[in-house]
Order: sequence, then structure tokens, then C-alpha cells
Amino acid sequence: QVQLVESGGGLVQAGGSLRLSCAASGSISSVNDMAWYRQPPGKQRELVATITSGGSTKYTDSGKGRFTISRDNAKNTVYLQMNSLKPEDTAVYYCHADIRHSSYSTGSYWGQGTQVTVSS
Repeated sequence: QVQLVESGGGLVQAGGSLRLSCAASGSISSVNDMAWYRQPPGKQRELVATITSGGSTKYTDSGKGRFTISRDNAKNTVYLQMNSLKPEDTAVYYCHADIRHSSYSTGSYWGQGTQVTVSS
């Protein structure tokens, strides 16, 4: 029904930047809240940031100060700009979206994940 495709991960040195993208496609009437999560090696998945369809953002301690979440509603795409990266930011990053398919059908979807590795 809906696919979330992430891109932009990779290997970067500490202090560097990366911009992640996540595009939603498929049976979509509208995209509600979107979010980025991450799962460091050997740890549980954790919330990084959320953004509403109106552009209101919230950050957890994981993302506050160095990360910026944004979205392009025309493209059903959410972004995560990550600056001043640290080795502890190394994780698989996942996007999440709440999708409305029709007036009576909604769904919650995850992307496949993109690896971010920060070297010291």
C-alpha cells in the first residue's frame, strides 16, 4: 500500500554532516505526523524528532541542538539534517509516517532504515 524509502546515510567523520531523506509513495490521501527514529548497535530504537503536517517540530535529547527535521508536503518527504555528528550518533536511522489512505482508512509505516556511521 505505502512505501517509505530512505536515503542519505553513509560514513562520515566526526564533526561532519549528513542529510537523510524519506519519501512516501503509494496509496496516500494525506501524510500526518512524520518522524525519525534511530537504533544504535545493541540498543533499542529511540525517537529522534517528529514533525506534524503543519510543520510543528519536537526533538528528544537525541536530536536536540544538532539535528533539524523538515518536510516537503508536496513530495510527501521528510528530511533530517544532522550536523556536528559524533561517534555516538552511529545507528540505523528509520523514518516513520502516519498515512491517511481515505476518509476511513489510516496506517502507520516504517522505512527500511539507513545506516549512519560516524568515525572518530
